[in-house]
Amino acid sequence: MARSPDPLNLDSMLCFAVYAAGHAFTRFYKPRLDAIGLTYPQYLAFLVLWEADGISVKALGDRLFLDSGTITPMVKRLEARGLLQRQRDEDDERVVRVYLTAEGRGLRAKALAVPLEVGAALSDEAATVDTLRAGLHRLRVLLDDASSGTPSA
Repeated sequence: MARSPDPLNLDSMLCFAVYAAGHAFTRFYKPRLDAIGLTYPQYLAFLVLWEADGISVKALGDRLFLDSGTITPMVKRLEARGLLQRQRDEDDERVVRVYLTAEGRGLRAKALAVPLEVGAALSDEAATVDTLRAGLHRLRVLLDDASSGTPSA
């Protein structure tokens, strides 16, 4: 009779596999992002802004799953570096919008090398990567739903 795996065995834990993979990504990305002067969270913010310049700080935080206590200081640091600017919304002054400066838009060309290098590193696993990405998105939804008590669709 086969033994059930120990549920507390580190190598059997999905959370540890995701955690360890996250660290591998950090090690891979760090030198590439250092070369363009961004941290990983800043890089993610720019990915959003290159898609949707002028979004609100709140929407940016929501898109990155970051609270206002994290996103606001990051936006202020990037503004101080001249990469973006904050501006109150004309229709609702409570809303602060984030706009890329010319220098912030110019970072996009430099940043393009990063996903290309990731793609090259994982090129033999393209189908697996696509399946894994979809599975991780689904995993996040399931865990968010379980945390909030909402059944997933």
